[in-house]
Amino acid sequence: MFIADIKRVIEQVSRDKGIDREVLIQALEEALRSAARKKYGSKVDIEVQYNEESGEIEVFQFKEVVAEITEPDLQIDLEEGQELDPDCEIGDSLGTKMDTSAFGRIAAQSAKQVIIQKLKDAERDAVYSAFIDRKGEIINGIVQRMDRGDIIVNLGHTEGAVPHREQVPGESYRRGDRIRAYILDVRNDTRGPQILLSRTHPNFLINLFKTEVPEIAEGIVSIMGAAREPGSRAKFAVSSNDADIDPVGACVGMKGSRVQNVVQELRGEKIDIITWHVDAAKYVCNALAPAEISRVIIDEENRSMEVIVPDEYLSVAIGKRGQNVRLASKLTGWRLDVQSESRYSEALQDGYKSLTALTGIGISMADALYEQGFYSAEEVASATIEDLTQVRGIGEGKARQLIEAAREYLYESQNTDENTNNSDEGAQNESEEAKNEEADSNDDDASPSPQETDDETAAE
Repeated sequence: MFIADIKRVIEQVSRDKGIDREVLIQALEEALRSAARKKYGSKVDIEVQYNEESGEIEVFQFKEVVAEITEPDLQIDLEEGQELDPDCEIGDSLGTKMDTSAFGRIAAQSAKQVIIQKLKDAERDAVYSAFIDRKGEIINGIVQRMDRGDIIVNLGHTEGAVPHREQVPGESYRRGDRIRAYILDVRNDTRGPQILLSRTHPNFLINLFKTEVPEIAEGIVSIMGAAREPGSRAKFAVSSNDADIDPVGACVGMKGSRVQNVVQELRGEKIDIITWHVDAAKYVCNALAPAEISRVIIDEENRSMEVIVPDEYLSVAIGKRGQNVRLASKLTGWRLDVQSESRYSEALQDGYKSLTALTGIGISMADALYEQGFYSAEEVASATIEDLTQVRGIGEGKARQLIEAAREYLYESQNTDENTNNSDEGAQNESEEAKNEEADSNDDDASPSPQETDDETAAE
């Protein structure tokens, strides 16, 4: 046998590589089958099997018992067959154990290549099977090296990669540093299992809280969502199944110990923990904290909200570079438009004026439209007859007239705005032309006349 102590090798490789014994045995059997065919040709009838008692892989060649031999590699005569088995008859198939040492160097090399490839395939499958069920977990590893911006992490039996896009801006790692990351995906391709890790995914934040807050693990506190701008700020929504347990307080911990552990892992990323609410408007108000909210106007069809805040809270609600409202929008799933009270009041006044400007509308009807949520001529123009007939005092005929009047008003307003803009552009062009003419005139005044030139020459 060209491999000594097969049984010991199988046990050791199975233990070190985490590969099933049966897979290794099948690989070795296939390798010997390949070596035998390399030596004796593809026509020979070969059977390979592992002997558990002796710890050897045995190779048997089978030949058919015939009266007259025409193919020596496949057939044996009756006389020779009876030497092996006295009870054999013509047509029987007899197997003889082959000496694997006779396969030769080339055959042995071929078998070795088969074994190596089978081991690689088995190891790859074992790694994939071990990690595919761990997708969505947090894993610890050691930074191995940097590869074109990606962090290659040693995970024990294999390596994982943190792509550049999944790294938190400002974080840096060196070889040998410990790193925690979220298993984003596990792919099995021709290069082997690809384990993609992330430190920017919202689920990384969620899983960190799961490890820090026992109430979450026990199912008392539920995580309703998370939104992040990695390295800067995050919002985290929770709710409680027990009225006696405050979900926000459970996540914060005694003196903020639990949330501080998460913040420390995220290298100082600020985390806003808010209470989830079944009412979308209240949920949005919680998400925009610490800003106070005056009113919320909901557009269910477009899944958007107009949020009105006191003037002094406008900058707080929007946040630095729009971060607070942007994260609140991601967390709640609603498109948010934040306005100050003064600007909203001004818009309401302009809208009410546009209603009273429509033909056939008095103050009482304008008030009725306003009460039903038609705050401007533009909203009347886009309304349906069915919508307007819900307003007191408006029938189908009146509804048609109002829609037509509103569309005419918008058309005239648009033309007026265009004419105003054209007039402003024309005035600007005229002003520029006047400046150019004045400059040309000054140039003409500055140049000497022919008479002056002659007088100067004479004086010289």
